[in-house]
Amino acid sequence: MTNLRCVLDAKAAIGESPVWAADEQALYWIDILEPALYRFDPATGAQSTWLLPEVVGSIGLRAGGGVVLALSTGLHLLDLDSGALSFLAPDPEDDEPATRLNDGKVAPDGRFWFGSMDDAQHNQTIGGLYRLDADHTCHPILNGVAISNGLAWSPDGQTMYHSDTSRQVINAYDYDLDTGNISNPRILAEGDATGRPDGGATDMEGYYWSAGVSAGVLNRWSPDGRLDRRIELPCPRPTCPCFGGPDMKTLFVTSLRAGLSEAELAKWPQSGGIFALDVDTPGVPVARYRG
Repeated sequence: MTNLRCVLDAKAAIGESPVWAADEQALYWIDILEPALYRFDPATGAQSTWLLPEVVGSIGLRAGGGVVLALSTGLHLLDLDSGALSFLAPDPEDDEPATRLNDGKVAPDGRFWFGSMDDAQHNQTIGGLYRLDADHTCHPILNGVAISNGLAWSPDGQTMYHSDTSRQVINAYDYDLDTGNISNPRILAEGDATGRPDGGATDMEGYYWSAGVSAGVLNRWSPDGRLDRRIELPCPRPTCPCFGGPDMKTLFVTSLRAGLSEAELAKWPQSGGIFALDVDTPGVPVARYRG
């Protein structure tokens, strides 16, 4: 691990959901509260912006082009050329005003997974986890979640990781690539000693990287739940890691700025930026939505 740096001093309110586009050598990411989608070119520093009409929880790149978005009103496709939105499916919790859609990611089989969170108190277990299939049908998978986060898959696609930030737990599940079903839940890690687990990503050795959002750290967990590495970051609230770069050995990390005190901002002025570090093991590429 070398060369920890801020590659984009974005000052995002809540920077989140980074996704690497290998064909473009570019990083897509969002600011949940702006709300906006961004495309960042690390080689040139250039950035493109798509302002969005609603709060955005997460994104996934689409195999046929464009981006799938988890917005306040549900799931949409964004045409990057025209900026037009196409509706896919409603928010599965549109009858629950206290929740909003949150972390999401495309599974290796091309399905888009997304969760929700208690947006009022952050600790009520009124959220859930959902799966959007290629035919745009939405399936409830888990309930009783406070803040759904941390979606990632093992290199072979047969293990899915998911965290509940408020409950301070990272779970692992067996994943069926044919059906998109999960089974055999077990705890990978729990407790607040390494920071409440936010977004996650996996590397090709099968280790799970988790942003410790309450501790300013990035944690690397072994498949058997051993803390392999803990990296302190130059921001107190990292939100989500994402592998990218030409060799997939650059680990990008988004962060947030909202809610920090003046003293915290003075100490960590690049909060809300995107940080990067070089690692020895390449990351698992994230698939594209096939719908």
